Amino acid sequence: MDRFQTMQLYVRIVELGSFTRGAEDLDLPRATATHAIQQLEKRLGTRLLQRTTRQVSVTPDGEAYYQRCVRLLADLEDTETAFGQSLVSPKGKLRVDLQESLARRYLLPHIGEFCARYPDIELDIGMGDRFVDLVREGVDCVLRAGVPRDSSMVLRHVVDNPQITCASAAYLLRHGVPRTLADLSRHRAVNFLSSATGRRIPFDFMVDGQPQTVLMKGSVSVRHADAYLAGCLAGLGLVQAPTYNIQAELADGRLREVLPECRPAPMPVSLLYPHSRQLSSRVRVFVDWVLERMQAGRDGLGVEMPPVTAPGRA
Repeated sequence: MDRFQTMQLYVRIVELGSFTRGAEDLDLPRATATHAIQQLEKRLGTRLLQRTTRQVSVTPDGEAYYQRCVRLLADLEDTETAFGQSLVSPKGKLRVDLQESLARRYLLPHIGEFCARYPDIELDIGMGDRFVDLVREGVDCVLRAGVPRDSSMVLRHVVDNPQITCASAAYLLRHGVPRTLADLSRHRAVNFLSSATGRRIPFDFMVDGQPQTVLMKGSVSVRHADAYLAGCLAGLGLVQAPTYNIQAELADGRLREVLPECRPAPMPVSLLYPHSRQLSSRVRVFVDWVLERMQAGRDGLGVEMPPVTAPGRA
């Protein structure tokens, strides 16, 4: 096994937290993987991994070596794919993580189109609302709603999704309709918990052009968009949601907008990827395809697409 193959193996063991899973990911026998890492540590003269019967953890030297390996392997791959046929037909594994409701509404119904267009790309899709450490987890690109927190990533602004404050018809019948922000002290909410902090996310409002936040009480807090909507439909309180995700419920009257004169600011949607992946042909074609699908799906959904601009920092 040459040095670059050993680096690839080491990176996958760190990312997956297991010799067995790392070896399986690269179609290697576990004994081969164990021997290769032992030889690597011997050559470097330092312990990279702490092994127990249950898990593999990284030493400080191992973390530093991991970060360098990720950069070197990305540079090597991008150098090889920057020429010739790979520009036209990119190939290899592409790991992406998508905000679930956005993926279901805009992307997953058309994912076969991407696979047909780029048959040599092996697409590995994760979905959810949790914070993803792209470098640490080996993820190439994420699609996220909200203001990005990681300024170290390359950011591509995709769309601004209008949001509204709403509640179920049954809840409003029982508790009345709030007319002002002051009325919210007498109301309940289904609260959404931040994936980064675990705390309740305040409700946002724009009043006379100025943002205001209100932290509302509630008996239920959730971490998933489906649970958020289900709690609202069950009459447990107010929510703030992008209009594209609740159009059917608004149309049939199950949900009703409240406080329309102080709607929250539109929620930005962005693609983020590490600087080490900026030149990757796989990442580039995926980013272009996401923008294309979101552009095609914007009509009639009440969303505003930004002008196409060059990528910038988050």
